[in-house]
Amino acid sequence: MKKVLTVIVAALMLFSLAGCSKYSSKYKAIGFVHSNESSSAFMEFYSFDGKMVFKLNSTGEGALKYTAKLESGSATVYYDYLDTKSELFTVNSGDKLDSYGGYVDVGTVYVIVETDGECKNGDFRFSLE
Repeated sequence: MKKVLTVIVAALMLFSLAGCSKYSSKYKAIGFVHSNESSSAFMEFYSFDGKMVFKLNSTGEGALKYTAKLESGSATVYYDYLDTKSELFTVNSGDKLDSYGGYVDVGTVYVIVETDGECKNGDFRFSLE
C-alpha cells in the first residue's frame, strides 16, 4: 500500500512541476537575447530557427505595440487572447515594422514568433499599450 501511495504522490509532483503551459518555445539560435516581463517582451538574435513564446498579462483594454526587423528569412507573429490564436503580422527579409495591432483586455496574452526556416539579424519587441 505504501508503495502505491508513494508512486501516486511522485506522479502528482512530477505533473505539477512540469506545468501546463498552453504553448512552448522550441528553437535553435545563435547570439540570442530575450526578455519577458508582465507587459513587455523582446528578442534579438544573430540566427534563429523555430518558435518563441512570450506570455504577457494585460491589465486593461488596449492593443499590442510591436516593432520588428529582419535582415533575412521570414517569420510570422501570432497572438492569442481568450483562446483565439490570430496572426498579428509577417516580417520578411529587409522588412522593418513599427505598428499596433491585436485587441486585448484584462487577461493573459500569448505572443508567438514562428520562423519559416532560419532567420538572420532579427529584433522583435512587444508591449501592451
